[in-house]
Amino acid sequence: MIDDIKKDAESRMKKSLEALHSNFNKIRTGRAHPSILDAVTVEYYGSQMPLNQVASVNVEDARTLSVVPWEQSMVPKIEKAIMTSDLGLNPASAGNVIRVPMPMLTEETRKGYIKQARQEAEHARVAVRNVRRDANGDLKSLLKGKDITEDEQHQAEDAIQKLTDGIVAEIDKALESKEHDLMQV
Repeated sequence: MIDDIKKDAESRMKKSLEALHSNFNKIRTGRAHPSILDAVTVEYYGSQMPLNQVASVNVEDARTLSVVPWEQSMVPKIEKAIMTSDLGLNPASAGNVIRVPMPMLTEETRKGYIKQARQEAEHARVAVRNVRRDANGDLKSLLKGKDITEDEQHQAEDAIQKLTDGIVAEIDKALESKEHDLMQV
C-alpha cells in the first residue's frame, strides 16, 4: 500500500513537471522554435485541430519559422489563427509558405516573460506540494485504520518529502534555465 502511494505521488509530481515544461515552451524567447506554435489551433473541416496536424512547422533561420500547410486552402485560415493567438506574431504568406518572423524582445517584454515563467514555476511547486499533502493524508488514513505502524508512516513521509524536494529542485533548475534563455539577446 505504501509503495502504491509513493508511486502515485511520484507520477503525479512528474506530470506537474511535464506541464511546467509545456508551459515554458509557450513563452517565447525571441528565437524561433516550432513548439511556440503548439498552442495554436486551426479550423479544419468544422473542427479545431492543432496547427502541427494540418501543416509542417520548421525553423527557417534563428528568427523565422516557416509553416507549410498540407492543403493550399488552409493558408488564410492558418495565417488568421496565428494572428489571433495571444503570441503577438505577425505571419506573412508567400504562395503556400507562411513565414512567421520572431520580433525582437524588448527589456520590458523580457521582464514580463520572466515574471510569467516564475508564476508558472510557482504553480508547479504548489501542485507538487498538493500531491505531497494528498500522499501524507493517505498515509495518515492508513495509520488510523491500523494498516501501517507509526514508524512505517514516518519512513514513507520522509521518502515522499525527499521526492518532493527533488522535483522542486528540478522545477527551480528549469526556471533558472528559462530565465537565462530569456535574458540572452
